[in-house]
Amino acid sequence: MASLEEDFPRGGTTKKTTESKVPVERNKVDNLFKSDEQTATRKRKGGAKNDGLKKQKTDEKQDGLTLNAAGKIVEILHIKNVRVGMLFLGCVKEVTDFEVTVSLPCGLLGFLSIRNVCDSYTKLLSEQLDSEVDTEDFCSLSQIFWPGMLLRCVVSKLDITKGGSLSIQLSVNPKLVNKHLTSSSLKPGMVLSGCVESIEDHGTLIDIGVSGTKAFLPEDATMNKQNKELKVGQYLTSRVEEVKNDGRVVKLSSDPSTVARACADAKHGWNLTNLLPGLTVKATIKKVTKHGFHLDFLSSFSGQVDFLHMEPKESSSYAEGLQVRACVLYIEPTTRLIGLSLRSYLLQPGSDIDLAPPGSHRIGEVVKECKVSKMHHLSGALLELPDKTSAFVHRNHLKESKDPANDNKMSTMSELTCRILDFSPMDQIYFASLRKSVIDQQFYKYQDIHTGQVVEGTVSVLLGHGMVVHLSEHVKGLVPRTHLSDIILQNPEKKYMEGMRVKCRVLSVDVDNKKLVLTRKKALVESTLPLFLSYKDTRPGRVSHGYIVSIKGFGCIVRFYNDVKGLVPLGELSSEPIFSPEDIFYVGQVLKTKVLQCEPEKEKLLLSFKAVAEGETEEATKAQLDCEVGKRLEAKVVKKTVNGLEIAVLPDEFRAVLPTVHLSDHTSNCVLLWESLKEGDTISNLVCFNKSKQNITVTKKPIVRWSLEEGAVAKDFSEVTVGMQLIGWIKSIMSYGVFVEFPYGLVGLAPKSALSDKFITDTTTAFKLGQTVIAKVTNLDEEKRRFLVTLKVSEVITPDWDAQSRLLNGLKERRAVKEMLAVRDNNELWQQLAALFVGQRLKLTVDSSSENGAQFKSDDLPGATILASKHHVTGVSLSPGQKVSAVILNVDILSACVHVSVLHKLLGKKKSLNEGSECSAVVQFVDQDFAVVSLKDAAELTLIQTCNHLNEVILSESERLKVGMTLTVQVVEPSCEELEGLPLVLWKGRAPRRQRTTSENQADSAGHRFGKVLQGKVTSVKPTCIQVALEDGSTGSVHVSQVVEPTEIRQGSFPTSTVKVGSVVKARVIGGREATNNRFLPFSHPKFKYTVPELTLIPSQLDDVEFKPVTAKDKLASYKVGDEITAFVSKFRSDKKCLEITTDPCVTGTVDLLSMITDPKDASHPEKLYKLGQVVRAKVVDVSVRPHRFVLSLTGIHKLEKGSITLGMVTSVLPQVGLLVKLPFGASGTVSVTDLSDSYRPKPLETFHKDQFIRCCLLDVEKGKWHLSLRPSRLNPQKTKSPKDPEVLSVDQLQHGQIVRGYVKSVCEQGVFIRLSRSITGRAQLQQSSQYFVNNHSILSDHLPVNTLLTTKILSVDREDQLVDLSLLPADTGKPDVLPESLGLPLRLVGDEKKRNSKKTKKRLLSESKQETEPQIPKKKKKKSKTDGDDSGVEVYFREEEEDDDKEDVKNDASKVAPSPAGPARLQLAAGFSWDEGLSSLRPASQPKDGDSSDGEEQDGNNKPQKKSRHELEQEKKSAEKALLQREAELMDPNLRPQDEASFERLLLASPNSSLLWLQYMAHHLQATQIEQARAVAERALKTISFREEQEKLNVWVALLNLENMYGTEESLKKVFERAVQFCEPMPVYQQLADIYAQSNKIQEAEGLYKTMVKRFRQNKAVWLSYGTFLLQQGQNDAASALLQRALKSLPPKESVDIITKFAQLEFRFGDAEKGRVMFDKVLTTYPKRTDLWSVFIDLMVKYASQKEVRALFDRVIHLSVSVKKIKFFFKRYLEYEKKHGTPQSIQAVKDKAMEFVEAKGKDASN
Repeated sequence: MASLEEDFPRGGTTKKTTESKVPVERNKVDNLFKSDEQTATRKRKGGAKNDGLKKQKTDEKQDGLTLNAAGKIVEILHIKNVRVGMLFLGCVKEVTDFEVTVSLPCGLLGFLSIRNVCDSYTKLLSEQLDSEVDTEDFCSLSQIFWPGMLLRCVVSKLDITKGGSLSIQLSVNPKLVNKHLTSSSLKPGMVLSGCVESIEDHGTLIDIGVSGTKAFLPEDATMNKQNKELKVGQYLTSRVEEVKNDGRVVKLSSDPSTVARACADAKHGWNLTNLLPGLTVKATIKKVTKHGFHLDFLSSFSGQVDFLHMEPKESSSYAEGLQVRACVLYIEPTTRLIGLSLRSYLLQPGSDIDLAPPGSHRIGEVVKECKVSKMHHLSGALLELPDKTSAFVHRNHLKESKDPANDNKMSTMSELTCRILDFSPMDQIYFASLRKSVIDQQFYKYQDIHTGQVVEGTVSVLLGHGMVVHLSEHVKGLVPRTHLSDIILQNPEKKYMEGMRVKCRVLSVDVDNKKLVLTRKKALVESTLPLFLSYKDTRPGRVSHGYIVSIKGFGCIVRFYNDVKGLVPLGELSSEPIFSPEDIFYVGQVLKTKVLQCEPEKEKLLLSFKAVAEGETEEATKAQLDCEVGKRLEAKVVKKTVNGLEIAVLPDEFRAVLPTVHLSDHTSNCVLLWESLKEGDTISNLVCFNKSKQNITVTKKPIVRWSLEEGAVAKDFSEVTVGMQLIGWIKSIMSYGVFVEFPYGLVGLAPKSALSDKFITDTTTAFKLGQTVIAKVTNLDEEKRRFLVTLKVSEVITPDWDAQSRLLNGLKERRAVKEMLAVRDNNELWQQLAALFVGQRLKLTVDSSSENGAQFKSDDLPGATILASKHHVTGVSLSPGQKVSAVILNVDILSACVHVSVLHKLLGKKKSLNEGSECSAVVQFVDQDFAVVSLKDAAELTLIQTCNHLNEVILSESERLKVGMTLTVQVVEPSCEELEGLPLVLWKGRAPRRQRTTSENQADSAGHRFGKVLQGKVTSVKPTCIQVALEDGSTGSVHVSQVVEPTEIRQGSFPTSTVKVGSVVKARVIGGREATNNRFLPFSHPKFKYTVPELTLIPSQLDDVEFKPVTAKDKLASYKVGDEITAFVSKFRSDKKCLEITTDPCVTGTVDLLSMITDPKDASHPEKLYKLGQVVRAKVVDVSVRPHRFVLSLTGIHKLEKGSITLGMVTSVLPQVGLLVKLPFGASGTVSVTDLSDSYRPKPLETFHKDQFIRCCLLDVEKGKWHLSLRPSRLNPQKTKSPKDPEVLSVDQLQHGQIVRGYVKSVCEQGVFIRLSRSITGRAQLQQSSQYFVNNHSILSDHLPVNTLLTTKILSVDREDQLVDLSLLPADTGKPDVLPESLGLPLRLVGDEKKRNSKKTKKRLLSESKQETEPQIPKKKKKKSKTDGDDSGVEVYFREEEEDDDKEDVKNDASKVAPSPAGPARLQLAAGFSWDEGLSSLRPASQPKDGDSSDGEEQDGNNKPQKKSRHELEQEKKSAEKALLQREAELMDPNLRPQDEASFERLLLASPNSSLLWLQYMAHHLQATQIEQARAVAERALKTISFREEQEKLNVWVALLNLENMYGTEESLKKVFERAVQFCEPMPVYQQLADIYAQSNKIQEAEGLYKTMVKRFRQNKAVWLSYGTFLLQQGQNDAASALLQRALKSLPPKESVDIITKFAQLEFRFGDAEKGRVMFDKVLTTYPKRTDLWSVFIDLMVKYASQKEVRALFDRVIHLSVSVKKIKFFFKRYLEYEKKHGTPQSIQAVKDKAMEFVEAKGKDASN
């Protein structure tokens, strides 16, 4: 209530005087939502502050100090330092209808609302809104503010935008800007800001915000730039000319030149409180810094000028002591910070500010080649653009928001790229950003977007009229509600969520008004038809997608892009006649439309839907000639296109497409074949691999053709299975992988990781489009019908014939190309070249010779170019005109070029080859997919493929075949006809060794030796290494450890990031890498030469004279276990879960998972903790040279120590042992079940699983295995409370009689062994384990599995032998017995009980028991002794105990002990109790320790009571009486449930009408599965319970119905039901049975019963509601609606409202909430004053509806025409809702509405 009183205080309206009416009423309304306490607090704070300020001022004046201390470092003003109440000098940047955008200093932006101008303007505005007629006096914002105008403003509010950034709300209201000025403080010469209050005859009244002062501006003193006539609300800056009557009247002047020349003076009495921005002051420079300087002004003030506001031309002349004129820019009252400016444009008289440099519209432009001219580390950086213009980059825009700041990095970068964000008029400088994310933004301004463009954006907010989508931070568009989907969405919030990425198409762009309209209609977004962006794009016959915007009787109006629209007349809507278009079409529908007529000049379009449909039908008819996929075809080339061939399939000549990439399996042959084919050529051996409505696609790839003919394809997605191998081709290449297409149009994705066994960084270099591949399916997504494949050579099975057949097919295709070119165009040269073949010898004449090779000519081949490369003329002296013999290596007909060799060994004799033999082959020529090799280093030439496997990936030049390489090949056929007599050989290796020629060896003789200093240019920078291009053209590598001096390396840094690509570096050779496997080669001597040099960039090593090589062995030997070393992250191996870190180019160590993390949360993604190339500090755990082993730790420890806490991983969970745990550094340990927790749980190992990470404490080590503990008291001893189950470290901690808990270890004949700790196990003998007699320990073992938690009592402790005897008996532990009563075992009574009691005690107990029992006891004893004559001593003693102890229970002699629950009972209602507990407590406390005492001991025991003193006897008597009273109370307790039939019978005698007792009795029988006995009890109950107790009887009938439903038959249930209906009120019985059916899932029976009920009890409202609930719970919503209609017909009319609202509530809970809402709406429209229904409706909407709908409902309710009291109730509900679910703004909105309501009521009352 307190909070409600604060929000809505009580009290009515009172009549007020005319003067105070408005303000007093406002104060009262404000107080409606304010707490007095808060107001008081604020006052106290303000008061204290003012007092302090006064005191401080006094002190400062006495000491002669400045009023505000200067800051230590000058920096620009950041938005985070802006506070409410801060004063600014600003410049109008943009004026809209309701808001003025104001440029503030330091690039800040503020927003001046139309409500924050001045009071007189706000009053005019209110009158304008109330009258709804334009008032002449009222002027829009654009008439009283203009761009470039200077303003004094105050921060009125700081809003937080949706994106989380601050929005500065400003006010120019003079009452806020000048609020610290008083009448007495006004002096002539002051420059003040104000607003026009009213226009008078001879001048203007100006509101300057000083209470009690009237300011007048004479007509002659008015000089306004825009208009000579001033308007109400117009902002003015004026100078005080005259002050009269103690400041009550002030005369002003607004002449701009006078105002600009005015200078603030100390005599004006300015102080920190009333100092204003925009004042011109004379100042003295106090201190100059590189970021700005400090000034003193007005004798007692200190201010600062940042670097943006120093005059650029005079920056070098500023010095301490210099007098300057400055303008106050901003004042921060709380920190007393004053910013000033020396810029001339703020000090010039009467000038507005330029909003942008002349002729420049550069905002959004990306500028390259910028340079940092100056860094200001707290503010940002000044850039110099290429045209010498300056730009400022704020420190937040120097880097990405998540990246660490690095000013040095910025300074060292020679050239930068920036994007110009804005121009700040107040600072007269461009603001730019260096953030890559900003520079890369595709859409920075609306000019970047074009109509029809497909764009991607982020959903920002869902509104009633559409959805706002942000394409970038600055560009947003609206998707109208009709464009959210192809159909109209009823609940768009279910499909779209904030932050979702969506693809849209631009419908229109209005750059001037920054309006962008988008569509999400799939048909428009994915349309491939031409777009109608203007009427000029439309031509008759053109088809495009459009959307219906209006449906009229004469047709449909269809719109396209940029407001292009046309009419589809009624006759063109469909081929069928349509009379009512609105029944067929809907607004927003997307349809293909065909242009019939167009008049672009008149912007008229006539369209048709019908023409499109008829056109499609004709096309479909033409495509009837179809073909089967996989069928061999022959076709004729019809047309050659850029991407393939259009062909006509013979003989029917229907059209098909043969893509260029499908001409061959060899990509190089595809281009040759396309070039050689011409229109009219016939192509055979084609196969159709895909067909659709539009086209048929065929292939000529031999391998794809084979797969189709052999049936090794999947015809549909359903046939694709994991592990299936398919032949396909590369369809498209993406950065994340490649898409592979297969026959029948199936497409699979091969992710980047599944492309090759090699590491691929760039997918575009790995494969080519159209390349044939073998793919294996690895994953299937059935739901989305997608699958993943792998192309790894190691994972696909390649047919044996693959390489051979591909080679023969490829060469066959090349021969076909030759033949086709030979006959084309009668080109004689082509015919001659086609006749040449590889290995053919020619007689040639040398034309020219050079270092790079030779050129020849031949009389037989005029016009051909004959070349020999450098390799093929080595060792042969050639001179022009010389005749030579040459052998052909390759013939390129298209370029008319022949490649030959004049090497002697290739012109010599050929050596014989044996089939199947292996021989060496030297590569002589490489031509894309094929290479020419010479066999046995002789003249035998042949061809091989450059790639052995279809999927082979060649990433670097070193992997490609090069001339001079030596290979090993296998001879398949010495002379092959298909190779024109050349041998057929196969090459299977991929580790070629290069044969170095003499010349190459000579060239390398001056190679890089160890210690040589080289210079090179950095080509690439990776986290772990840097590639350097050396001057001689070779490439060197710099390891991450060789970049920075070891002393300068900082932990967590990335050394390689300090080096930039393109920079020239000086390096020294320290080692090398083999070209084949990149293994580091340490040097054994300095003369060693190698291929790739390993370099160092460390300056100290470059200058070291005694520079010596260090081997890996030496390096490893220098490390010692426990050393802390600097290392660099190299690689995370996910397979082994370990991190590889390197310390040196030749040394790499490993860190296992447990040695790199300290928090179990990091175990799932440990690689995220460490980035490649990062510097880490590691400790050496283990190091050895032979075998090579180098293990490190990153956790700061290198060995395990006793008592320390470490991380471990569970490797196994064993019930007998506990947990087996893997520890860091290869160690392992165990956790006992008693060390898992400080509080034992029943199933201790249940929460643990394999591979779980845990924190554990190292207790002790034994035989190399650690004992561990997970107890919180061990892991966090300071934070943990005292443990419930403390650790038992030794038997010395255990005491006799102590109660302890433990876990069962095992059960055997010797007893139950219980684990009390990891080292101590106690034993409970069988007789101490249970109060029941057990003749076999297996019964106990069945009920006590391993790790059962038990409470035990210590009977004895043998400290020498470390033995602990325990008891599990209930009498000792106070817990139930370990064995359940349901087993029916006989009681075991302990043998020494008899000896503990004296004869006197026995007699007393016997006499007491006789008073409560019947005389039949001896008969029962006699009968039992006859039956059990041969019993053991224990059982005989049991009978004696029976005779002597409790003789009250006649019927059930085996139920004298409290039973323990054996399991969950079916109908268990209460806990059990023991009948003999009280009597057994009467025994003496002193008991003999030894259970097997002799008779003598017994006599001694009997004599003990006689020796007691009188006091002891009295105490004993009192305790016995107390125990009896307690027992009686327990017997009378109705909440205790009896445990046997006799007890039930006794209680039923007392309470025969208690249905609860009867039901407990039934449950007792059902627990023992005694169904018939339970039925009999129910029948007894029905007969016994009085006929007046109807409810009690009904309870029994319901229980009997339940029993028959669970255990009986359908017939028995029916009989009981019929009887129940006869004896009870029928309606409740029907209802109960229906509920029973529903709960037991008997839906049909329940429905049948409900149908009977609504017929029989149709006037009963509850029956209809019950049936409705049932139907809605079953999901039968339509049936429930029909039922409601039936109910309304059956029930009286007065019940209609109630039944409808009840059904509406059911719809909310179980059905359709929207339907429920509609039902409530209908009722409340009819009965709007039913506030009870409104309240119910609000509750349901709050629970089930969106916030928007709830707020709309509250807004309806608070405007109801009901009593004020009820409206106040709804306001409270509204406010409570907003406090719980809303924002401060929404809470304030409710309070404003309440305020409006109170005001309205107040006015009504006063009227």
